[in-house]
Amino acid sequence: MEKDFLIGACACALIGATWDVKSRRIPNWLTYSALVAGLLLRACFGGWHGVWYGFLGGLVGGGIFLLFFLVGGMGAGDVKLMAAIGSLAGWDRIGNSPAVVIIVLACAIAGGVLALIYMVLRRRVGSTLRNVWFLVRHHMLFGVQSHPDINLHNPEAIRMPYALAIAAGTFYSLGAMLVQR
Repeated sequence: MEKDFLIGACACALIGATWDVKSRRIPNWLTYSALVAGLLLRACFGGWHGVWYGFLGGLVGGGIFLLFFLVGGMGAGDVKLMAAIGSLAGWDRIGNSPAVVIIVLACAIAGGVLALIYMVLRRRVGSTLRNVWFLVRHHMLFGVQSHPDINLHNPEAIRMPYALAIAAGTFYSLGAMLVQR
């Protein structure tokens, strides 16, 4: 059954990535309907226990990404997409870890690789590394607060469709589950 939920999460991630690449937006109809579908399907097949696993998955997935949104590092669509994928993937185990945790970690790795590719292609490695240093210092001094200049609202910021990384992480998690069975 967990595999079916992950397949649904992969479908949601793929649609979200397609929209993000084409329009730089992830539609609310996708994220909200996937979030509700995840909880309803979990209720049908797992009762309250299933709803709880879906709720935890959405809370962890969306909550971790919310931190990056709050500091100006990603868009709200990415947060909502990760919450929806989390509700579908849930707290079910892949090996020893909850599926949503594996997805979040795989998304972070895929996002890092994608960011490196974008930096190299746009010849912005030096300025990006300098900005990372400024951001680390800023957050150490001011906590979880968006930097006034280094954020997504800056027209010179490198923007990338992070839903690609979310899709890669979600598909990786499905693959990890299939390999273990």
